[in-house]
Amino acid sequence: MTHSLTPRSHVLGHVTLAGAGPGAVGHLTLAVAKALESADVVLHDKLVSDEVLALAGPQATLIETGKAGFGPAMAQEEISALIVAFAREGRNVLRLKSGDPGVFGRLGEELDALDQAGIAFTVLPGLTAASAAAASLGQSLTERGRNRELRLVTGHGAEGFAEADWAGLARPGAVAAIYMGKRAARFIQGRLMMHGASLSTPVTLVENASRPEERVLSGTLADLPALAARLDGPAVILWGLAPRAAVAAQPIEVAQ
Repeated sequence: MTHSLTPRSHVLGHVTLAGAGPGAVGHLTLAVAKALESADVVLHDKLVSDEVLALAGPQATLIETGKAGFGPAMAQEEISALIVAFAREGRNVLRLKSGDPGVFGRLGEELDALDQAGIAFTVLPGLTAASAAAASLGQSLTERGRNRELRLVTGHGAEGFAEADWAGLARPGAVAAIYMGKRAARFIQGRLMMHGASLSTPVTLVENASRPEERVLSGTLADLPALAARLDGPAVILWGLAPRAAVAAQPIEVAQ
């Protein structure tokens, strides 16, 4: 696919790599909202919500890169090439990703491409899905006396299911946010069991965190594959956390 705009000058443009948050427009930072207003080109992932994209200025060209889990996607090399090409045309380029670009967002690869091209950039963080998901449960990701560390883990890498420090995750009181773990749920369950995790350890899956269609499925490690099979959209697995009982307004479904 070829995208081109008439160059405005021979001066290199600027690239902003930003996080759109988990979906709800209210979770967008002011800095990212301003970047949307001023961008000439917005290269966005499929998971960036329409409400967020609606904040782009009338001058902006919106280009979907198609990255959404296991579906069709533009190759990372092509995305990086587009970012560089538009910047070389003197454009103000916004590379917009769901969540935070520095959390499993392949930010480093795009920064490497900009470094090699000698193009200036700014990185604007976004609210990551783990924070929004925990808030929906009425829970803290860290808590004195419970967990002194928090792990952000990916369930799936470029070559298949991803390994992790399963022994550490299996310890009582451990808390982790597992991204891209829905299809790896049975694998994750098996690895944790192999390393001594209790089948009664709480686990909660939050689908479409912060969006109107958000769903919360809660159970234990024993329920993990069955819970994951009930979800269709993007989800984060919160290992070691259950919804707080007082959060009655949320659409929480507890495994039977």
